[in-house]
Amino acid sequence: MHSFDALSVPAGAVGIHWFGQSSFALKDAAGTVVQVDPYFPSERPADRFIHAQPPLDETTLPTDYVLLTHNHRDHTWPESLLKIHRAFGDCRFVGPVESIDNLREHGIPDDRLMTVNAGDTVKLGTVTVHVVWAKPPQGAPQDGIKPPDVQHFGFVVEIGGVRVYISGDPINTFAEHDELTQPIADLRPDIGLLTTHPSEGEFPFFDGSVKMAQKIGLKAAVPAHYQCFVKRNYDPQAWAAAFPQDGPELILIPYNRAVVYRAR
Repeated sequence: MHSFDALSVPAGAVGIHWFGQSSFALKDAAGTVVQVDPYFPSERPADRFIHAQPPLDETTLPTDYVLLTHNHRDHTWPESLLKIHRAFGDCRFVGPVESIDNLREHGIPDDRLMTVNAGDTVKLGTVTVHVVWAKPPQGAPQDGIKPPDVQHFGFVVEIGGVRVYISGDPINTFAEHDELTQPIADLRPDIGLLTTHPSEGEFPFFDGSVKMAQKIGLKAAVPAHYQCFVKRNYDPQAWAAAFPQDGPELILIPYNRAVVYRAR
């Protein structure tokens, strides 16, 4: 089995494993495992992928639930999701309608699928998931941002007494929109897993990531959406350097490693 399966998580804490890109696994003291956007392609051409081998053999990590933020290939990847389903038949897959329709078309049965919408709160065993917007469905015309092609969600996951914010792929100007930040701030997340990039423009730049963390009141922040694609990588130390000294605790999880986080 995978090392995360053997990780001991004390009460009042959460285990967080980062597999690169925006693929995470969360674990509580009860042993519940939630994967987020598992993306582990078996074919990995060197001109596209940084790592020649996928970070996870999907059959080695018993998984209870999978959260999907949106139906883009690096967030809803049928190859990995089907492997999880075949290995762990009781696993349930939770996400927006486009992702769930994708999995249904690939043969995952309806009783293993759950469609959610922004504003929903769902109970998954020992875990509670709050669904929030990452990109507003109408876009942000005032910022020159067009409506997205699919729904983009984030999640605030209550697990092990910790509230983990998963940003998904937020719009570049996320922190400038109170209608996006306030519902998350109201949920009082402890730690955020934040998608960012220094120059790409689809997601918040590093300064926008700082503003996100500040506006939603994070106590700790983790950078995401790197260490996967050759052409979309960035230096997490440069991201960390953008934060003020009195900002949240910054946690740089090493590639394909886990940490145990306890709410401060």
